[in-house]
Amino acid sequence: QVQLVESGGGLVQAGGSLRLSCAASGSTSSIIDIGWYRQAPGKQRELVVVISSGGSTNYADSVKGRFTISRDNAKNTVYLQMNSLKPEDTAVYSCYAEAGSRWYREHYWGQGTQVTVSS
Repeated sequence: QVQLVESGGGLVQAGGSLRLSCAASGSTSSIIDIGWYRQAPGKQRELVVVISSGGSTNYADSVKGRFTISRDNAKNTVYLQMNSLKPEDTAVYSCYAEAGSRWYREHYWGQGTQVTVSS
């Protein structure tokens, strides 16, 4: 089992910055991929970025060049630095982790944190 707890959401003006944190606990050594999804009102949940255990990243085109994911393995924490925020970035941001082995995979979600960008 893996538990994920996000923090760092809030209200910011367009052009501003926020940093989200996702602290993982439990069977953290089994985490394969970890990252962020978001869901805006009336829209489907979408990938923001994930980072693999090997360090490779996959960003959504809409955030490339503005958002940066990083991980502190000693703290089992992943960070999402969000710069040049736009009103369309407003959403609930949820931490996500895929864990397991070559024989099974499990998916875990945090509770979500609200990010609101005002114009």
